[in-house]
Amino acid sequence: MNAQCIMVCSGKGGTGKSTVSVLLGACLARLGRKVLLIELDSGLRSVDIIAGVYGRTVYDIEDVLCGRCEGAKAVVPSPLYPGLSVISAPYEGGAVDAAPLGRLLVAMRPYFDFVILDTAAGMGAPFTAAAAVADKALLVLTPDPVALRDGKIVADRLLAGARPQSAVRLVMNRVRRESFGKNAAVADLDECIDTVGAQLLAVIPESHVLQLAGANGTVPPAGDPAVAAGQAMAKRLCGQRVPLTF
Repeated sequence: MNAQCIMVCSGKGGTGKSTVSVLLGACLARLGRKVLLIELDSGLRSVDIIAGVYGRTVYDIEDVLCGRCEGAKAVVPSPLYPGLSVISAPYEGGAVDAAPLGRLLVAMRPYFDFVILDTAAGMGAPFTAAAAVADKALLVLTPDPVALRDGKIVADRLLAGARPQSAVRLVMNRVRRESFGKNAAVADLDECIDTVGAQLLAVIPESHVLQLAGANGTVPPAGDPAVAAGQAMAKRLCGQRVPLTF
């Protein structure tokens, strides 16, 4: 194995980035891939609850990056999603730098098919560190003008270096039919794509079921439309041609 590293980012907070990170990891695991999800959002940790590892973690990403423990000691398998493992963020503090994060990835890539980096909102240290080491970026946004404007800024930053256009993909999250139209702030999906300037990978509908499962640390039903959209997203990242439906 030599894991593909995918960073999940957003311009503003509240777009559902961590929920999408766990959903993607769980769906890749259902496809038979071994997935490591590393949470970099220090002080605002939530992945441990969503992935069902709350209370099972002894070490976090700060312990690893500061050299207090080896990366393997911080890896916790999810009891909800076989094939998905998590390294949690600390509850407070903790600096994320590219050099130690890169060393961790070198150590972890041979044992996984995918490594997902759940970054913090905005373009602070976690974003910068992840951007330096990730192979691909998924920009998780909601269909509102503020999120799209901030997403454009993030996309431009990601594409400012040598990263190819195809390595930055757009995931529209928490989408409802009422999100678009004459009486909405955004006309349609085309406006989202044109504003951000990134190719669309997935459209994930608003789902109270998915939100409730994440809050309770339980598995959402496979038939939920948001879960089905996540499964289609995972298949596309694995190279399968799956039609985009909304």
